[in-house]
Amino acid sequence: MSPRNVVFKKMCKDKSVGVYMGRRDFVDHVDSVDPVDGVILIDPEALRGKKVFVTLSCTFRYGRDDMDVMGIAFRRELYLCTRQVYPPLQDREQGIHTTTQAKLLRKLGDNAYPFFFEFPDNLPCSVALQPSPHDVGKQCAVEFEVKAFSGERQDAKTHKRSSVKLMIRKVQYAPQIEGLAPSVETSRDLVMSDKALHVKASLDKETYYHGETVKVHVSVTNNSSKNIKNIIVSVDQVATVVLYSNDSYAKSVAIEEPGDSVSPGATLHKVYKLLPVLANNRERRGIAVDGKLKHEDTNLASSSIIKDGVLKEVMGIMVSYRIMVKLIVGGSVNEVGLQVPFKLMHPKPDMEEEMEFQEFQRSDLKGMKNDEDEDGNVSGGDDIAPKEK
Repeated sequence: MSPRNVVFKKMCKDKSVGVYMGRRDFVDHVDSVDPVDGVILIDPEALRGKKVFVTLSCTFRYGRDDMDVMGIAFRRELYLCTRQVYPPLQDREQGIHTTTQAKLLRKLGDNAYPFFFEFPDNLPCSVALQPSPHDVGKQCAVEFEVKAFSGERQDAKTHKRSSVKLMIRKVQYAPQIEGLAPSVETSRDLVMSDKALHVKASLDKETYYHGETVKVHVSVTNNSSKNIKNIIVSVDQVATVVLYSNDSYAKSVAIEEPGDSVSPGATLHKVYKLLPVLANNRERRGIAVDGKLKHEDTNLASSSIIKDGVLKEVMGIMVSYRIMVKLIVGGSVNEVGLQVPFKLMHPKPDMEEEMEFQEFQRSDLKGMKNDEDEDGNVSGGDDIAPKEK
């Protein structure tokens, strides 16, 4: 049986405007970004002569919308582009850029009109900092949104009943070409010891997938006169908020501390296994996670890959991972440590070809009531994305 491609549908409350999109995740390939494409379905009678516009926006949020300090809101709009969809400014056939749009237009009929946006290459990917269980309001995050609305003109006041919003994501997948397996080693001369302590740590590969166990090969040659009383191996996530403060948050997301020791003149060769997953860090404040859609689970944030020449200062939140190996030296306050960088990402998924419409109902979600979203629009497909494998 052929795989099915879900079409995401969402209508505004007065049914005058609806958005149809073949996907919600748009891939940043570093050298290029997938364009955002879809179809707007209108009801000419409900519009009553109004125009229809669609916008693509990217917002960096670092506080609740209702927080305000000296008139400065805790959000920054990184990108905003608006296009008129109806009445069309060009022939409908000229506005078709993808096969998904062509299929949707054939299915939806004459009142459907295509829209198309291209991402600039300097926008960050969708990522958020996990709040604590007691935090209220929206989290610190980079968010993307497609919004369709009707009005007399583009800058007219938007009415919630006549507008519809869909959150989308800009994501990166693991590169097709695998880099060299990282390896780091160091020698340290300890106090009151004639010979050095040598430590080496290496990984099997540069890129690991979410949910995959990371195997860390550690070799210790203790030529010193000091006893190594403990070895701690951990996976650290480093999230740097580069847009407004350049603050860095280093959080251990997996750790192994079995109590291994290495006496003077001895050696140790051991493989430590670590599993960095969000399930073990669910209630920890400040952990970076991949941007998520409503009622959908997510995972630890993927490693950030930046195109050459793009300023890091505009990337919102940058994420990297490293293996930390610490050796606790007995008889002193010293410790010997080294860092091994690696990437944590999703593999590139297989492309789906067959299209199928699905009407979404919130009541289909276990434990969820058939309620409305925060903008007053009933979701017609806001949460039916295929679940993460």
